[in-house]
Amino acid sequence: MKCENLDVCERSCRLSVEICKYFKEFKDYGFKDQITRSALSISSNIAEEMEKESNKDKVKFLNIAEDSIAELITQIYIRIEIGYIRKEVGLDWKNELNEIIKMLRGLKKSLKRER
Repeated sequence: MKCENLDVCERSCRLSVEICKYFKEFKDYGFKDQITRSALSISSNIAEEMEKESNKDKVKFLNIAEDSIAELITQIYIRIEIGYIRKEVGLDWKNELNEIIKMLRGLKKSLKRER
């Protein structure tokens, strides 16, 4: 199965695009780089997971994607507080990330059962 066939991959890619577009003209390059990298890391690790042979390796990359979600949520909260992200936008992103993490955990459970 390829990444593009998974809803979780599609949703994480869509969110990455939203975040990259939101910060497209942003001048604080350090903050911009950090938040866009963590957003891109989620979908990238899901895609990489799909190319692995063993379920153990797949779970490893899903764990990395989850770590990136935790990092991104933290960055969103900080950026809301300092005024870099509008609160309603940041909370929408956080809610989508919570849905994505649920999907990742379901996928991990499924892979662990197949072992």
